[in-house]
Amino acid sequence: MSQPVHASAELAPAARRIAAAAFVRKYFWGILFLLPAVIVFLLFLWMPIVKGFIYSFYHVDFVKGNEFVGWDNYRAVLDNPDVGIAVKNTLYYMFLGLVIGFWVPILFAILISELRRFQGFVRVIAYLPNVLPVIVLYGLWRWFYDPVGPVNAGLTQLGQDQILFMSDPKWSMVSIVIMETWQQFGAGMLIYLAAILSIPRDWYEAAEIDGAGIWQRIRHVTLPSIRGLIGLLFILQLIATSQGLQAQLAMLDGGPNKATLTYALLIVKSAFNQLNYGVAAAMGVLMFLVLGALAVIQYRLSERGERA
Repeated sequence: MSQPVHASAELAPAARRIAAAAFVRKYFWGILFLLPAVIVFLLFLWMPIVKGFIYSFYHVDFVKGNEFVGWDNYRAVLDNPDVGIAVKNTLYYMFLGLVIGFWVPILFAILISELRRFQGFVRVIAYLPNVLPVIVLYGLWRWFYDPVGPVNAGLTQLGQDQILFMSDPKWSMVSIVIMETWQQFGAGMLIYLAAILSIPRDWYEAAEIDGAGIWQRIRHVTLPSIRGLIGLLFILQLIATSQGLQAQLAMLDGGPNKATLTYALLIVKSAFNQLNYGVAAAMGVLMFLVLGALAVIQYRLSERGERA
């Protein structure tokens, strides 16, 4: 009775090898085409992440060599008063992004979906700022915000005082958010518009038969139908704005008076201005953990939306 059992145990590894060989033959070309992307992904994404975790426990010195310092870099982060300022500015930037910019693509998507003519033309016009090169964008908006630029000229014509958009700490972050909203709302608008156009027209016809006007249709048909997408893009915008860096660096370099110094910008300054790579790595690790938590929340919400 033991012989068949022993024979089957010997055949099991052979069967697994045959199955593995068949799998490789079947998916060889697919794996071969995926391999470059996987290698690039590992080299330029996951290797820096792993090295960031490692370097956060070292004093990095390219001349004398790295020195293990344990948790000293994390203590330095917590003791740095600029970190509190940067976190507060980042949260303020995220808040402004939601209040000023989050609803703009939803509003434009709904308005365009209600158009009966020239809908395609309006889509193109709304998306054009998104393809504008950032160098041109920043130069254009610095001119807009200049004390003698068109915005202040218009305010003067209306009898209002000039606003120092770039040099007044109360207006600097608001100015950046307005600029980025104008540039980026087109991409979100197209996503929302695709979701709205996928809503069955029968629902709108039934609402019209029941006497619903345009606002009732939007409130009771359109918004409930894209509620899951709104929640998903809400989390994605939180993640994106928490990494605010480019506009703050290019437009004002964190000024005036550190009013636009975001957490990501402080990481860059710590690494490349102060050459304190270990502390910058520790700040990056803390940011990675927070963004990872937001990504998990986003994943859970998307799963819930799919089930709904």
